[in-house]
Amino acid sequence: MQSPHPSPCALPPSLTVNPRLLPPLYLPLLAILLMFGCGYLAYHLSEQAGLRALADSGERQLELHARTVESAISTHTYLPSLLELEDGVSRLLLAPSEARRTRVNQYLEGLNQRSGSRAIYLLDRSGRVVATSNWRDADSFQGEDLSFRAYFQDALQGKPGRFYGVGSTTGEAGYYLAHGLRHDGQIIGVAVVKIRLDPLEQRWQRAQLQAFVSDDNGIVILSSDPARRFKSVLPLDAARRAQLAASLQYHWTRFEELQPLGRERLSADTELLTLAGANGARPLAYLAQTLSLNDPPWQFTLLSPVQEVRRAATSHGLLAAVAFALLAFLLIAWNERRKVLATRLAAREALEQANSQLERRITERTEHLRASNEHLKAQIRERRQAEESLRRTQDDLVQAGKLAVIGQMSTCIAHELNQPLAALRTLSGNTVRFLARGDSATASSNLQTIGELVDHMGRITASLRAFARRSDDRGEAELGKAVDAALFLLHPRLERTPLQIHRACADARLAIDQTRLEQILVNLIVNAADAMSAQADRQLWLAGQVDDGHYRLSVRDNGPGVPPALRGQLFEPFFTTKPGEQGLGLGLTLSASLAAAAGGSLAASHPDEGGTVFELRLPLLPPSPAESPRDE
Repeated sequence: MQSPHPSPCALPPSLTVNPRLLPPLYLPLLAILLMFGCGYLAYHLSEQAGLRALADSGERQLELHARTVESAISTHTYLPSLLELEDGVSRLLLAPSEARRTRVNQYLEGLNQRSGSRAIYLLDRSGRVVATSNWRDADSFQGEDLSFRAYFQDALQGKPGRFYGVGSTTGEAGYYLAHGLRHDGQIIGVAVVKIRLDPLEQRWQRAQLQAFVSDDNGIVILSSDPARRFKSVLPLDAARRAQLAASLQYHWTRFEELQPLGRERLSADTELLTLAGANGARPLAYLAQTLSLNDPPWQFTLLSPVQEVRRAATSHGLLAAVAFALLAFLLIAWNERRKVLATRLAAREALEQANSQLERRITERTEHLRASNEHLKAQIRERRQAEESLRRTQDDLVQAGKLAVIGQMSTCIAHELNQPLAALRTLSGNTVRFLARGDSATASSNLQTIGELVDHMGRITASLRAFARRSDDRGEAELGKAVDAALFLLHPRLERTPLQIHRACADARLAIDQTRLEQILVNLIVNAADAMSAQADRQLWLAGQVDDGHYRLSVRDNGPGVPPALRGQLFEPFFTTKPGEQGLGLGLTLSASLAAAAGGSLAASHPDEGGTVFELRLPLLPPSPAESPRDE
């Protein structure tokens, strides 16, 4: 009696799929959230570490520059008291006369020159200047009434006079050091030394340092950015503004508050500030660190840009997110592999159990295993085919990249050989006609010119190869010969579109290959001719001059000029304002690269009267021994 055929629905429990092994729908969303969370955490940690490093570096610079400000002032603190040792000063204050005034003026003038101060002057007890180091100048302090100045009033009371302000006579800012001069225990006058602190600002600007100094009124008196000078770092009410204006300490300055767009306090003397950019530029974030000076009681603030820190933090966040995504992908792949292995093991155990229990089903189970094996082999073949297809796709992408490079080089070569080919076509046609007329001399001259053009084309291709290899960028070229060659190559084109050329450039020997200089000139003249093609009056100026070991050649046209919105893209590859069939946008890019490779530059300017000016700046070669003057 045969046993009934088992139902296909009655599978062993070991072969059923556990619903818990199926990936829930929320797992991908959770993985994405974790990826973003990991990226944000890495960004935050990197930003905090970068800000700490920036703060540590800023503290060292802050201390150094703050001490520099104090040193610039302390080197002159002895000067006012030094005048007590000069008998002529006391005699002038006790018994003024023109002769004594002249001697003291001369003494103060010499002392001012030796000390490097801005001015040294002497006031009597009424606050009027009786002698000054700038007595020879038109804006001399002689006779000025400065009794309203705070430093005079402090010095008259025996206190050290320290004051920053804008001079009422010259309108020039400076720091004033005042000292009461005594005679027999009585103060008979006040000596004042004015020093300039703007050299500190110039030093900060050369070092590209963002910093400013605010005085005890909260007014910025020194700043590497002139736009921040005389702005208030503290809120000013109407009464405070009126008080500062009445003191004339800052002359007729109209006070404005330095209001940041954003502010985050990090510590007692450190905060993150977001300040508006100059001339409408985008806002910039700075790490602001402040240090109080010992003498005078000012605040030195250092602004360190945090753009690089945040850019690095963004890179670290992206790397962390990508690393997490890769790890999640590997974990998912491992889990899928584990489930496949678990399914196979369950199938094998079920087959062994069925074989031990039902011998009559051995053949059926064997066929089932064979089918499963074939299915696995088919999957392996499909996977191998997919891998092979992926490799072929990668090879195609590499080949496409190579073809793109070859296409770009072919475009450059075609662009540069276009004019010589046109000249060859014209000369060859003329040679045939001259040979037909029997004019062998002209035909021979044309053939010789054709040979020179062929050699020139060979030099162009060799120059392009050398340019591509970035090797042998130096050479020797004659400017006059290069201009003549460029105009000769463009002669057929200039006959179709005539223009008047004003040539005012002396011959010079330049440190660039002759062919490369001709390439640059051809590109600039062609661009000018194309820009003026739609107008009747076409003018082109070639002017040159020597400038500090370099030669500056300007190529100017009277065309319509370049629209302001497109001026920033002039030297970008494949950018052109011409129709697609007339230009590829590689001429200016190639010209600028050739100039830079020779140690020069190519820049564009746009005059108000119209047209466009391209300025080519190349280093000059020293005169050859044959050109150097010889002694008789």
